[in-house]
Amino acid sequence: MSLDHILLGLLREPATGYDLKTAFSESVGHFWSAELSQIYPTLKRLERRRLLRSRLEPSPKGPNRRVYTLTNEGRAELLHWVRGDPAVGTERFAYLAQLYFMDAIGDIRQTRAFMTALRDHLSGWLAQLRAVEREIIAAHGEAPERYSDAGFHQFATLRMGIHSIGSKVTWCDETLAAIDRRLASPRGSES
Repeated sequence: MSLDHILLGLLREPATGYDLKTAFSESVGHFWSAELSQIYPTLKRLERRRLLRSRLEPSPKGPNRRVYTLTNEGRAELLHWVRGDPAVGTERFAYLAQLYFMDAIGDIRQTRAFMTALRDHLSGWLAQLRAVEREIIAAHGEAPERYSDAGFHQFATLRMGIHSIGSKVTWCDETLAAIDRRLASPRGSES
């Protein structure tokens, strides 16, 4: 998956770069992140490839704003990507790389502190996703098969996020329990 395709998907409705950053924060940011410093160069590149076009519009406050719109070529590229095989790539989890090499510290208590901080972060994220789920169910009911096409697909994505982050919280709990057993054993107290 690429930022190009995420932006093409978000631009099914005209938007500014700032609007797109807001969309990342409020929706797709739960599974894909991007900063304005990435978004604007990507928009320019997509416009050079004629997948987008832009126009300047007056802004309610401040200077004119650039509004981007999907072209027919951009829509075709989006549909080609969506219709393709699942884009399963290698996921990168920096915290796993940190944990993998944490033996370099030589103190399992620091590993415990790291895992506790990670669990707290993931638990907060999971709580946010569950709050979004409750809002959707309150507004649209408990039968996602009856949601609009966009609502159904967005809800399915949300549910995957809940399962994924939930399993990571479970893994944190399992790892913390193992650390506690290690600390309680004679070998663990050597650290």
